[in-house]
Parts: sequence; structure tokens; C-alpha cells
Amino acid sequence: MIRVKLQYEWRLQPSGGHSVEPILFRVLYAIHSSGSIAGAARNVSLSYRHVWGLMGKWERMFGKPLVKMSRGRGAELTEFGQKLLWAEQLVQAPLAPELESVGHEIERVLSRVMETSATRLAICASHDLALAQLRDQLARDEGLKLDLRFLGSLGSLAALAKGQCSIAGFHIAEGMEPAATAMFRRYLKPRQHQLIGLATRTQGLMVAKGNPKDIHDLTDLTRNEVRLINRQRESGSRVEFDQLLSGAGIDPAGIDGYHAEEFTHLAVAATVAGGMADAGYGIRAAAAHYGLDFIPLLTERYYLACRTDAMNDPMLARFIELLRGRELRKILSAMPGYGTAITGKFYDVGEALPSRRTAAAEVPST
Repeated sequence: MIRVKLQYEWRLQPSGGHSVEPILFRVLYAIHSSGSIAGAARNVSLSYRHVWGLMGKWERMFGKPLVKMSRGRGAELTEFGQKLLWAEQLVQAPLAPELESVGHEIERVLSRVMETSATRLAICASHDLALAQLRDQLARDEGLKLDLRFLGSLGSLAALAKGQCSIAGFHIAEGMEPAATAMFRRYLKPRQHQLIGLATRTQGLMVAKGNPKDIHDLTDLTRNEVRLINRQRESGSRVEFDQLLSGAGIDPAGIDGYHAEEFTHLAVAATVAGGMADAGYGIRAAAAHYGLDFIPLLTERYYLACRTDAMNDPMLARFIELLRGRELRKILSAMPGYGTAITGKFYDVGEALPSRRTAAAEVPST
């Protein structure tokens, strides 16, 4: 089996072009989280001596201290150490999903050329941490593999309509207005498509630890001193966010940063964690990943769409088994803000995405 892992690297110029070891950033994060050198060493499975030596080496290379020790307070990052860690997180969050996607595309092409026996199921999906973890878990075992590309909700449904994938992952807020669901329904036909529940997720505003800007709801985003980082247009999160603003009577033009976009939940969280924005809309799990505070705004349903006539395909049948099994539920239970109320269940298009006609029919006559 061919596996491709693409990485970027930091290089110090002009001092010999030394490559910064990736473990340095892991250690910096561990020191920041644990507050001690010994705790960081345990977290990254290295000896205390090794971690201490690593800090000394790169402090000499940078010419600046990375860590400061305080009697009775352990260790903490210096301002330079904090900025270095922030810069790595800011770069890593948007690049990692793209590098993974390109790497898997290379694997797919090379596997076809070499006529490998590996079985891959093509999925285009809105960015999701649980789905990515399921893909990585399957990659370690023999059998079904997921060719997963993150394209955003509407882009993924468009790819399914064009025959570019077997499954499209998208999410939609519970109770969303029929006018908004129409954007999703244009790609899905009641008799041609079947939906399978992946999970429910909590979406809301991610803000810095301690909420220093005192942000509590959407109206606070219009304050002059608050900067937003938004999701890209045609992503499911952007559709939800725009609906929330409309429902609250808020003009997007009054929000600083409304047009500043990132392509994943983790990229939004990293931007807030790095101090480049004060708030961002995304899932609770991404906020937890970066230690951010979270203000819940809605619950959404994440669905996987496929063609009804493909339900008997062996690869798809095996994948549906996984969705209804213990592996996925174990992954979901470990992620803040995820729920299993819809996991592995089948839904008709009209049931999941009601139209105006359907909604009107459900209103009791008087």
C-alpha cells in the first residue's frame, strides 16, 4: 500500500538554513499546557534532559529565550515562545487539511497506476473532525479506505451531483428556514438520494480563553473593538452564520472581519487562539482543541448523502456498517459538542430538508 504524507518545514535563514524540528512545537505546546518542563516531557514521551537540551539548542539558534522558570510557578513560555507557537498554529491549521487532501489524492492516483488491491470509497465533505479521525483509523487497517476531500457542504453536494464522489458530507442547522434548505435541496432528489446521519454538532462563537472582549451574543460582533474571522462562502457554517445574523437583524457590513475567511473549523480556532481575531463561528470541538471559550448558538445535523441506487455497493455497505458500529460512536464520544442521536440512521431528503410546501403542510389547520 502506498501512503503519502506531505509536510512543510521552518528554516532559519541566513544562519545555515537550519530546519526547525517539528518536535519543538509539540514541546512548546506541552509546556504551555502543563506549566512545567517535567510535565511537558511526560506529555511528549521524552526525558526531562532531552526536553531541557532541546530548549537550550533552539534558544541558541533563535538568539532569544523560549521558556522562563519561576520559583514555585514552574515554567511558562516567554513572549517570543508564545509568538513562535502561535505562528506555527496559524500556519498548521489551514495547511494541514489541504496537505492531507493532496496527499490522499496522490495516493489514489499512484494506487490506480500500480493496480493496487486497496479499496477506497470517495467522499467529498464539509470539514469534520470525527470524519477525519475515522479516515485515519481505517488507514491503519486492512480493508476499506476513505478517499476523503474537504470541500464545504455545497461544494461536496455539487461533486456528488457530478459523479465525482460516492458520498457527500454536509451539515444543516436544526430548524433552519426552508429558504435556506433550498440551497442544499437543489443538489438532492427525494427518489434519487438517501441521507445517513453522521452526528449532531454544537456550533457557536469561539472566543479567547477568559473571553477578554466580553462577547456573549451576535450583537457583540458589531462593536468597534471586536474582530471576526469568518468561514468561506458556500460552506455549511457560512450558510448557518448568515441565517443567524439575518434572524437577529444584524447587517454583516457592520461586522469587522466578516469578509475575512478561513476554510476549516481548526483554521478559525487557530486564528482566534493566535490573537488575529476576537471571535469566529465554528464547532465546539475545534474551540476545545485550542483551549478557547465557546458560546453555543445552535445544534446542527451532519448528514452523508449518496445515490439510492448505490446502496447495495459493497464498499458503501461496509461504510454504512461502520457508521452504525462502535468505532464511530467511540470517536464521537471523545469529541466535545458531538452527539449520536442521528448516527447511523437513514433519512429521506424531504424529511431532513423540508421545503416551504412541506413546512406548510405540517401546520395544523384552525
